[in-house]
Amino acid sequence: MKVSTKWLNEYVPVLDLDREKLAEKIARTAVEIAGDYQMQDGLKKVVVGHVLSLEPHPDSDHLNVCQVDVGQEEPYQIVCGAPNIAQGQKVIVALPNSWIGGHTKIKKGKMRGIVSMGMICSLQELGFAEGVVPKEYADGIYVLPADATPGEEVFSYLGMDEDIIDVDITPNRADLLSMRGVAYEVAAMYDRQVTLPEVKVTEVSDDQVANYVSVQAPSDLVPTYQMRVIKDVKVGPSPLWIQSRLWNAGIRPINNVVDVTNYVLLEYGQPLHAFDYQTFATDKQVVVRSAQNGEKFVTLDGEDHELKTGDLVITDGQKPVGLAGIMGGLESEVTEKTQTVALEAAVFDGQTLRKTARRENFHTEASVRFERGINVATVREALDKAAMMIAELGQGQVVAGVAQANEVDTADREIEITAARINHVLGTSLSQTEVAKIFSQLGFGVTENGESLVVAVPVRRWDIEIDADLVEEVARIYGYDNIPTTLPTYEATPGKYTPKQKLIRDARQIMEASGLSQAISYGLTTYAKAQRFLLDTGKATELDFPMSSDHTTARMNLLSGLLDDLAYNVARKNEDVALYEQGRVFLRQDGSDRPTEIEHLAGAMTGLFHHADWQGHKTPADFFLAKGIVEHLLTTLGVSGVTYQATGAHEEMHPGRTADIYAGDVYLGFVGEVHPNLLKELRLKRTYVFELDLDKILGLDKLAQIYQPISKYPAVSRDIALAVNSDVHNQDLVDCIVKNGGKNLKEVKLFDLYQGEHLAKGLKSLAYSLVFQNADKTLVDEDVNQAFAKIEKALKEEFNVTVR
Repeated sequence: MKVSTKWLNEYVPVLDLDREKLAEKIARTAVEIAGDYQMQDGLKKVVVGHVLSLEPHPDSDHLNVCQVDVGQEEPYQIVCGAPNIAQGQKVIVALPNSWIGGHTKIKKGKMRGIVSMGMICSLQELGFAEGVVPKEYADGIYVLPADATPGEEVFSYLGMDEDIIDVDITPNRADLLSMRGVAYEVAAMYDRQVTLPEVKVTEVSDDQVANYVSVQAPSDLVPTYQMRVIKDVKVGPSPLWIQSRLWNAGIRPINNVVDVTNYVLLEYGQPLHAFDYQTFATDKQVVVRSAQNGEKFVTLDGEDHELKTGDLVITDGQKPVGLAGIMGGLESEVTEKTQTVALEAAVFDGQTLRKTARRENFHTEASVRFERGINVATVREALDKAAMMIAELGQGQVVAGVAQANEVDTADREIEITAARINHVLGTSLSQTEVAKIFSQLGFGVTENGESLVVAVPVRRWDIEIDADLVEEVARIYGYDNIPTTLPTYEATPGKYTPKQKLIRDARQIMEASGLSQAISYGLTTYAKAQRFLLDTGKATELDFPMSSDHTTARMNLLSGLLDDLAYNVARKNEDVALYEQGRVFLRQDGSDRPTEIEHLAGAMTGLFHHADWQGHKTPADFFLAKGIVEHLLTTLGVSGVTYQATGAHEEMHPGRTADIYAGDVYLGFVGEVHPNLLKELRLKRTYVFELDLDKILGLDKLAQIYQPISKYPAVSRDIALAVNSDVHNQDLVDCIVKNGGKNLKEVKLFDLYQGEHLAKGLKSLAYSLVFQNADKTLVDEDVNQAFAKIEKALKEEFNVTVR
């Protein structure tokens, strides 16, 4: 809502206030401010010119050489190419060395050999938006009124010298979508009086509205519908003062009838619509009804629409002539041929309008106000004001009476509150008298009832319903800066993380300590990507109204998002990436409308994990690196009994390089290499991933991490190399060594794997380093030899190994 302080001053004195300070006051008290400005900012030496004569340019078929009076002793010669330039016009002239819109400087120059002393301007060249320029001047220069004085600056004629404050209205403060609403707000902030002009309609006594039209409307969807008729109207351009107020508010002037409806819309916040009465059917009935499914309708913008059942339409008793509260019909448009105007003012159901506006992609000034609410107390007054102005500007006559269907309740809403309640919430010490004064500043009625105040809230503030709303009003007007900055008094309770929160935070720290960077992906993806990498069965949750085709379904895994992140980086030459993400996936079970939210953790790596440097060699990402990160995570979290089982069950994973992860019988997730076909689709090289269900990990029994002091006695290390069958797993050998190594065996580490020509076919060589240590004494060779011999015996008996 763009508010002109000059216009606002007609209702409440504001011209003595600094524009920037007023804007700041509104922002701190009511709603945000998008900006404050004057349209003439940055422009200079732009004046009124009078075209004395013009003749065709000798070297052009569209240019004219004009002699223009700009208030100087001699006329200025200006070359102009506008198609609507004519002798006798008062025009906008940018003098030599002037500045116009777009920070453009105009200089004296030549156009095809003819000297031009400046430029005759269009409104667009002064910085006006294309959408607010009157259509008759959209492709040419703007013509000023005949009484404009040559040589004077044009800014006051065009309203460009007015202070404009762009108020950014929130949905709960739709009362500020009108000049009167802003006037009440400013008056409350500065404790000033609102003065509203009286509206008196002069009606013709010998003609009644009943002779022209009758109206019908369903009361549940149309609380009130009113119509006036103005006859003998001459449709033409509006006076410049109305045009300037409209384009300052961002609305294009059309003609004197339509412009009045938009003017009253801005003044009252009451949408109106003017119909050409002659286009109505012969029975002259205006009926508001629900549209028939598939009913055709052409709106003012020339667009065809196929209506749905539930859309609210205005009809002439037979066919639609308007889409209620949104836009009128092209057939009933007010044109230069219109002589009788049927003027509508109504209150329509906001929810119904919003559904239609959203489906048909209509967001008009009228629909926005009906959706958020309007002041039902001024429907009749706004209708009368518009009828009076149309009759005055169009030299017409207002027919006596108003055709009306339904009556709306305009009674004040009474809310009881105490000063003690307000002070308790705000932490202030306001007296009952001070509180009552604030309500009076807001224009509310106040009655004292002992220690209580009975506040009569007018219907123009439909956002106020309960006593908490009144507390907010007191806080706003009293000033948020004046409220004491004290903390509330309450009994403190120690806070701590829940086990789930602690697990999630620990998992994130472990991932980052392992060298992975955190990624945050969209919670919405495509249906196909949502179905990949599933840990559990479940149905997809699809949106009814997705923002785009790439965000239609709630994610059911984290890896799809991580792979998109990897592909995004690789496409931009960042080919060594290691990312993790912790977040929720959404699985919907049969018979449930709402999905279950499950905490997951996933990681993805491609390229080099470590680059080569003076300290070491490069480390590419591979299966064992991904598996090692998972092992480190689960071990640090205290998960015991973890096993890895080779699997080919995951369609998106490499069938020979993927393992499912179990803790006992509980399935936790998987780790492995992404399938080459999927990597080809994403244009990625070999990529290794894992995904875990953190909720299942949380439910497992954890091993407590108990501090163990470092032994002061030395450790003894022994190596053993074993030749075994190729199908024997490393983990089975390690389990056997640990089982038979005794209490002094502290560590078993595989440090070499060999398969080659020096071994028989079907064999492999595994070399282990065994570390023995006792916390209470120094081990002797006999202690270690006994344990070592037991290990060798067990390995030979169980796996038929050969100790090399």
